[in-house]
Amino acid sequence: MKPVDRLEYAAPQDRAPRPGPDGARVLVFFVVNVEEWAIERPMPRQVLPAPTNAPVLPDLANWAWHEYGMRVGFWRMLKACEARGIRPTLSVNGRVPIAYPRVAAAARDAGWEFMGHGFRQVPTHSLHDQEGMVREAVAAITACTGTPPVGWLAPGLTQTLETPDLLAKHGIRYCADFVVDDVPVPIRTAHGPLWSMPYSVELNDIPMMMVQHHRAEELHDRTCAQLDRLLAESATEGCKVMGLAVHPYISGVPHRIGVLERTLDSIARRPGAVFAQGREILEWWERG
Repeated sequence: MKPVDRLEYAAPQDRAPRPGPDGARVLVFFVVNVEEWAIERPMPRQVLPAPTNAPVLPDLANWAWHEYGMRVGFWRMLKACEARGIRPTLSVNGRVPIAYPRVAAAARDAGWEFMGHGFRQVPTHSLHDQEGMVREAVAAITACTGTPPVGWLAPGLTQTLETPDLLAKHGIRYCADFVVDDVPVPIRTAHGPLWSMPYSVELNDIPMMMVQHHRAEELHDRTCAQLDRLLAESATEGCKVMGLAVHPYISGVPHRIGVLERTLDSIARRPGAVFAQGREILEWWERG
């Protein structure tokens, strides 16, 4: 099915306002994305174009750019979250517990939710066996955490027209690839409903810093503008969800981590804004 055939259209005023858990007015779905970038493949993104713009393999410069995030940037983010009592959702390749067991164990022990992010960091469209990839990713996360993941975010939010059916078949209950609303909405599948989870392609340090080339402060200013409007709307439209996405190799570097910390502090200071993992948001929404 095409996405439009999987989703019912509904305007905010078509829904009965739903109160948030414990009086929350906006649930902040804070996502930290961790990935494995294999040196044998082209890098998923580039910060430094190759000389003469000719693609190179191995792409050491851009591999190292990401590797810094896994070796150093992640630990800055972990400290920032621990200092504030925040437990994010970890969008994680199934390969990460194998390639970076130290990182996976630290996130698991800190109580972060693990959300499937493919098995390897490659577009879904390039796979010959998409169902096998979903199965591998679910098994790898389950082996690391002891609990099967209930959420999914594909590398680059990539899907084929059959992806929702395969996710639901293998126990995934929410998917963050459908950035279509400020609350979860049902996605039709051959195996029962899959819920969309409000992620963000704009409150996201990849498009913000690497594509649009904003200064780091844009993360704080844009996040606060979004949150303030959602808080105001919640008075008549009920509790909403705000996605915020960051990556250790971008927001975990020394010249940006302070802005991320200030952003988290600004969120926490706003009455009614509550950090929540995807699993917690789903449980609230399904309770009705």
